[in-house]
Amino acid sequence: MQKPINTGILSFGMSGKLFHSPFVNAHPGFNLSAVVERSEKTAYLRFPEIKSYNSVDELIADPEIELVIINTPNYTHFEFAQKALRAGKHVLVEKPFTVTAAEAKALFKEAKQQNLYILPYQNRRYDSDFLSAKDVVDNGKLGRLVEAHIRYDRYRYTIGPKVFKETPMPGSGLLYDLGPHLLDMVFALFGEPLEWSKTLGYYRPGTQVDDYAYIHLKYPENLQVFITMSMLVVAQQPAFIINGTKGSYVKHRSDIQETQLLKNMSPNDPLYGIEQAGKEGILSIIDEEGKITKEILPPGKSSYLHLFEAVYQTIREHKPYPVKEEQIIQQITILESE
Repeated sequence: MQKPINTGILSFGMSGKLFHSPFVNAHPGFNLSAVVERSEKTAYLRFPEIKSYNSVDELIADPEIELVIINTPNYTHFEFAQKALRAGKHVLVEKPFTVTAAEAKALFKEAKQQNLYILPYQNRRYDSDFLSAKDVVDNGKLGRLVEAHIRYDRYRYTIGPKVFKETPMPGSGLLYDLGPHLLDMVFALFGEPLEWSKTLGYYRPGTQVDDYAYIHLKYPENLQVFITMSMLVVAQQPAFIINGTKGSYVKHRSDIQETQLLKNMSPNDPLYGIEQAGKEGILSIIDEEGKITKEILPPGKSSYLHLFEAVYQTIREHKPYPVKEEQIIQQITILESE
């Protein structure tokens, strides 16, 4: 393996603590070099050798850092990514990649001009529930696909404390929060749509931003795909329902990795990424005589380490990154469309 990639993380809040630092630290191809902590300094408690900067500009100016992870509020992604690229750093950007497609195009252009990589962080491609759905779609057992419903449900009736999520500003609201996850899943499963329509809802008392969103995407051969995200679902619905001419697949969402990370489980733990019993998918297949056979499909082991392996392979070995530039531009185009 080549020299580890010195990596800096722009925030050490929940995403920095859960979704980035454990994997940068666990992967031998990275060195967790620095983090930005504007007020309370706690990163050293987990990572004694880490440098803690007071500002984004200080971290970006560090000549030893090769990769900058941008996990700051949505409206800052374009500015900070552009600064990092112009400072000669590779960049990994949290969702949403940017607020507008024009910003996304500008960043991809800048990266090419600087001979650098800017990569979207789409970790839900590495969840066991998604991977199980993708395996069913890819193996063709459902026949010709007819429709798919993909959901991301939560229940939060009150207004949250994060201003950048709950007040009208670029990239706020549920659509920009969960839409990038669901759209990326759809693109990975079915490719890019021919057309789409979108509906937003505002239901919590006093909400200033959307807390419900629904997108209908149309594909070749009349495949209909529906994605729904809601803040007001008490009884969570299946995350994946996929119907074809020969069968159906139903799978509830599992956030096993997040649950384990919240308990400080290491990504290198043998039990990491293994779903608990009761979260299996159900595949129902009908034969030519009308007999229905049901199969319980336990999902395989999953890990966001695979995402960081893809980042490493792209930066060090120049291998194609799984999330394509055109997919991100299409994703943001749908998010910002009327």
